[in-house]
Amino acid sequence: MFESTKKVHLQKTTAMETHALFTEKQRFNQWWIWVILLSVNAVMIYGLLQQIAFKKPFGDNPASDGGIIFGAFMCSLILAVFLSFRLETRIYKGGIAVRFFPLQLKTRYFAFDDLASMEIREYKPIMEYGGWGIRGFGSNRALNVKGKIGLQLIFKNGQKLLIGTQKREELEKALAQFKNR
Repeated sequence: MFESTKKVHLQKTTAMETHALFTEKQRFNQWWIWVILLSVNAVMIYGLLQQIAFKKPFGDNPASDGGIIFGAFMCSLILAVFLSFRLETRIYKGGIAVRFFPLQLKTRYFAFDDLASMEIREYKPIMEYGGWGIRGFGSNRALNVKGKIGLQLIFKNGQKLLIGTQKREELEKALAQFKNR
């Protein structure tokens, strides 16, 4: 993604880049996601206990013991992954650092020099990007976890990246500081 832009790990940035003008960490904390995930996990654990611990088949067409153990393990793994998801955004004097952990283990740094434009805008996550997470099609991508406000970056090579935010006012202040410099 964005191969022609400069990607520099934060450890390699200059001393002038060590102070962030803006920092945000976002997580999936929508109640409906957690209701779904916890409900599915509760059913799987209940089924596991019924079938393995109490030796009562779970359901009209019960899965094998190995199948129900695997299903409960996978549901728990999905829950753990959702608990670890976080979108980290930092704006420095010279650019923007972003990481969607655990899907992106390394922070990506996009220098302002590589941008044709940037703006804070309202967007439609499902209509424009197909939902939340690391989303998008072709050269139009998004990193978001909730909401409908984001920082739209348009690179000189025509690629686009939208970074979701829950801190619109703070982001506006940070970008105003950059523009004043």
